[in-house]
Parts: sequence; C-alpha cells; structure tokens
Amino acid sequence: MARFRNKKKVFVKPVVKKKQPSVDHITGDKIPKSFVFARGKLPGPLRQLQMDLRKLMLPYTALNLKEKKRNSLKDFLNVAGPMGVTHFLILSKTATSPYLRVGRTPQGPTLTFKIHEYSLATDVAQSQLRPRCPQDLFKNSPLIVLSGFGTGDQHLKLTTIMFQNIFPAIDINTVKLSSCQRIVLLNYNKDTKLIDFRHYSIRLQPVGVSRRVRKFVQNHQFPDLRNLQDVSDFITKAGYGSESEADEEAATVTLSSDLGRVNRASTKSAVKLQEIGPRMTLELIKIEEGLCSGGVIFSAYGNGEGKKTQDNGTDPENEDADADQEDMGEGGEDDEVD
Repeated sequence: MARFRNKKKVFVKPVVKKKQPSVDHITGDKIPKSFVFARGKLPGPLRQLQMDLRKLMLPYTALNLKEKKRNSLKDFLNVAGPMGVTHFLILSKTATSPYLRVGRTPQGPTLTFKIHEYSLATDVAQSQLRPRCPQDLFKNSPLIVLSGFGTGDQHLKLTTIMFQNIFPAIDINTVKLSSCQRIVLLNYNKDTKLIDFRHYSIRLQPVGVSRRVRKFVQNHQFPDLRNLQDVSDFITKAGYGSESEADEEAATVTLSSDLGRVNRASTKSAVKLQEIGPRMTLELIKIEEGLCSGGVIFSAYGNGEGKKTQDNGTDPENEDADADQEDMGEGGEDDEVD
C-alpha cells in the first residue's frame, strides 16, 4: 500500500522590531538621535573611525546607515525629520587633515573640529591585556563629562551646550545604576586649546572582596581546590591577579540599590574605568550659525565674526563647507539615503 505523509503546516511568528521611543517617559524630554556619515571619500582608517563613532552613539543612532556618492546634505535632512534625528556627525578629509563636524538639525549651529590624532577601538583593545566589551554595553546611551570648559568663552559655552544635548539627559533620582555602563569624557586644555576625547566602560567592584571570591560568585563555577589543604587557603592566598590592589577612597561609592550579584546596596564599591575607544584629539576651529553654512560665530584663524562662510582658499576646511553649501542649494529630489 502507498503511504500517505501527513504534512504539518509550520507557522512562523513574524519578528516585530521594537520601535525606539522619541520622548523619555520619565523626564518627558525629547531623546536626541544622530546620523554619523561622511562627506567625500574617506580612507580605510577614517571609515573605521566612522563605524566606531556610530557604535559610540548607540542606541539612538543609525548603525547601518548607507550612503551613496550622489547623496547631498539635503537628502540626509529630508530623512532626518521624520526619524526624529537631532544631530549630524560628519567626517571629512582634505589634503591636510581629517575633520569632524557636529551640527544641530535642521538649522544649526555647526561646530567644526580638526582631528589632530585618533585611535580606533581595535587599536585601544589591542593595547590592553584584558579588553572588556560585554554584549549589553551599548544598550544604553553613555554619560557625558566635560572638563575644563568653564573658562567663560562664548565658543566653549556653545561647545558645552552642543555635547550636553547630543546625549539623552538623566534624572539622578530615577536613573537605574545598571544603565550607566559607559562614559564619554571631553577634557579641554586651555594652554594647547586641544580637546581630548575619550570613551570608557564603567564597572563596579565591591571593596574588601578578593578577586577569587568575586569571580566565584559571578561565574557560578566551582573552583579547583585539589592543590589546597583547606578552603580558607582559596580565600586568603595572595598573589592572584589584582586582589592585592588598594582601593582608593576617592574612587569608591556607596550604592543605593543592588547591582549584579556582588555589588549590594549600602555597601562600598570601587569604580573602575576601562577605555574602549575611539580616542581623538580635537581642535575647535570654526562655529557656524547654520547647518554647515551661515555666519561664522567663531574662527580659530582670526577671521571676523559674523561673516558668511566663503571660499577664500586659506582655510583647509572650507573645501568641505563649500561643498555642503552647494548641496543645500541644489535639488536632491531623485537622491535617496538607503
């Protein structure tokens, strides 16, 4: 007899992507979002720096934003409005040096930085003995810390406001400690007029607990006690990793709630920062009123304030600025940002 196979229908549940909120449900403020893209052709290392900056701006950025050569600045603006994008981070490269522009959409202002030095996230990780990058490290936005910007200068005040508003604000009364896992540090040196840009991960370690005990609690793995006479030897034995490190009083905090299995409320924990990159040394060279156009509010080259951006052939960043001004004036109806 012929066999009849009983075919079972398989139903696949569609994957529904969770839509990111546009307003903070606690503070009620609008959550800033960003686009990180390039203007002009970039070499390989700067392309990787662009990807590192996108990862740094997670989760409120377009990580897989695709660009085309024919895309103009106006195309990005047309897409930014419906998506709630508030800031542009634009990388460019001239014959002299790379530049980073940070602009507020849709009407500016725009800060132009010259990148003197930079290190990629991979370079930072390779220089460390134990690189640390947990999977959930980029689920929340980083904290922002600005140092040395309180000199009273107008251009530094604008820089402070721009970077403070590029990341979501936090309420110290309601913020969850588990969401504070990264920090972006900008330090301004008034002597050299350079800005050190650093990106760190934050981790807490309980004070007074040896590294062996801490690892045992975290990993749920029974330790190897074959070569020990007593279980107390496992706890008291010195010379294992960093258990003999001294905890500085200035780097300790008292937790208000439990964090993980080893950091408990009302106990002291040491704050550890580990750099994850990218790293940059920036110089603020120009501030424009509009988005990559308009009057010049500040110029490090001594040009008169309030003048319109013009191609005079003296400033190297003008090549990119003029290209964007042409894009803003041209029609871009047929161009798309994928």
